[in-house]
Amino acid sequence: MILRRANEADIPLIRQLADKVWWEHYPSIISEAQIAYMLELMYSEQALLRQMQEEGQEIWLPEKDGQALGFLAVSKKGDGEYFLHKFYLDTREKGHGTIIFELLLARYPDLRTLRLRVNRRNFKSVNFYFKTGFRIEFCIDTPFGEGYVMDDFQMIFGQGKLPETTI
Repeated sequence: MILRRANEADIPLIRQLADKVWWEHYPSIISEAQIAYMLELMYSEQALLRQMQEEGQEIWLPEKDGQALGFLAVSKKGDGEYFLHKFYLDTREKGHGTIIFELLLARYPDLRTLRLRVNRRNFKSVNFYFKTGFRIEFCIDTPFGEGYVMDDFQMIFGQGKLPETTI
């Protein structure tokens, strides 16, 4: 298995993978109307170009035997601090997620902190992130347009300091 950096020529493939993964995984979590809205907003050709060229997202394609298994997107936020925008896999083979995560970490040897946001009702993904060493930093509800709200956990991996609690 390899992790290949995507380029503009890979945008149709990324769009195809996004469409397949989102329609397979999200109907039990968010409405079909919200899925369609978010796919158009985040995975149109223009949106992906903007993410790659202007927003500094590095998109990665995990591949096995020349076949893309999904896509990931990471951006640098500071010295050793990164944000994982996307981690979408189109594979059910046990252990692939962990291997792909380890391949991703190897691409960023200076990484000290990695953050992400995940829907609080996406139990499978939340549990995967716990298994790989993430912990919940805080809950956040973010208006996303058209009346939609993303109700997420922000999770953190690495050396980042968690906020103080008052419990």
